[in-house]
Amino acid sequence: MRLEDLRHRLRTLGANPAHEQHVLRRWSQSKPQDSGRRRIDNYLPQTLRHALPALADELASLARLHSEHQAIDGSARLLIALCDGQTVEAVRLPRSEGLCVSTQVGCAVGCTFCMTGTMGLVRQLGSAEIVAQVALARQQRAVNKVVFMGMGEPAHNLDNVMDAIELLGQEGGIGHKNLVFSTVGDARVFERLPQGTVKPALALSLHTTNDARRVQLLPRSPRIKIAELVERSEQYARATGYPIQYQWTLLAGVNDGDDEIDGIVSLLKGKHAILNMIPYNRVEGFNLERPSAERCTAIFRLLNQRGVLTRLRQSAGQDVNAGCGQLRSRVIALRAVSPLAAHAESV
Repeated sequence: MRLEDLRHRLRTLGANPAHEQHVLRRWSQSKPQDSGRRRIDNYLPQTLRHALPALADELASLARLHSEHQAIDGSARLLIALCDGQTVEAVRLPRSEGLCVSTQVGCAVGCTFCMTGTMGLVRQLGSAEIVAQVALARQQRAVNKVVFMGMGEPAHNLDNVMDAIELLGQEGGIGHKNLVFSTVGDARVFERLPQGTVKPALALSLHTTNDARRVQLLPRSPRIKIAELVERSEQYARATGYPIQYQWTLLAGVNDGDDEIDGIVSLLKGKHAILNMIPYNRVEGFNLERPSAERCTAIFRLLNQRGVLTRLRQSAGQDVNAGCGQLRSRVIALRAVSPLAAHAESV
C-alpha cells in the first residue's frame, strides 16, 4: 500500500486535510486514534469514525512481527511479515531510540558482502509498508531516529521512500536530521533529496576509495566515480548543514590497507562528513572476514589523527547472526525444507 492510496481512502470517507493528518499522525506514532486533546466523536466525520476499526486492522496487517531476535549488545533484529507473505527485516539499534528499516524485499545491487544482495530484487515496498515498520517498532519502545539502511537500495524505490520520509518528518514527529537516507550512490538521489519538504540526512555506502575495487564490491551500483560521489554529497551537506555519513564495512585484506587510509584522507579531509567504519558482520558461506580488533582500532586512530572524523562502530547483533538478510534467508530455507516447520516457527 502507498500512502497516497491511504490518503485517498480517507478522503472517500469524508476526511479533510486536518482529519487525514490526525489519523496519519496517530498511526505513525503508534497511538490510539482517540488519543489527544480532541475527542474523535466530536471531531472526525461519522463515516470515518465508523471505518476506523477496520482501517486500523488493515494498517496493522501491513507489518506484523514474525519473530524478534535479541542480541547481547542491546540491539534486536525484527523479522517482519508483510500482508502478502513476504518478509523484511528491521533493527532496533542499541544504546539509542533508533530503528533501521527496509525499503525493498531483496535488493538488486548485489553487494558481495551482504546476504540481501544474493536474493535479487523481489518487490518494492509501498510507502505505507515502510512507515508501518516504524509504527510496529513504536509499539515496543520510542523511536526518534529512522535510518533507511535495511534490506534494499532506497534510491531504487525513490518515490515510496521519499513519501515515507515526508510523513515521518511531519506527522511522524521525527527530526529531519534523524531521518537518514542511505544509498550506494545514484544521480537521482542528488537531484531529488534537495527538492523534498523534508530533507533527510544522507549516508553514502563508500567501502573503498578505489573505483575498480568498488565495482567488485558493489557490482550493480551506478558507475559514478567515487570523487564525483563525494563532491555531490558535499554539496548536499553544505546545503542542509548535515554532515554526510560515509559507510565503510571493514573487510580483512580487501579495504583495510594503507592505500585505503591514504585514499580516505585525500577524499574526506576537510569535508563536512563523518566516516562510520563497521567491522564486517560475518555471513556463513561468504569467504570474507573482519580485520582484527587491533587493526580496526589502529585504522580508526590513524584517520582521526590525520584529520578525518571517524567512528568505529560495532556490527549490531553478531551473536544472533543478524547481518542484513540473514533472518529472511533462514526462514526461506526453513520453508524449503519443511513447510510444517516454517509454520511452527511463526506461531
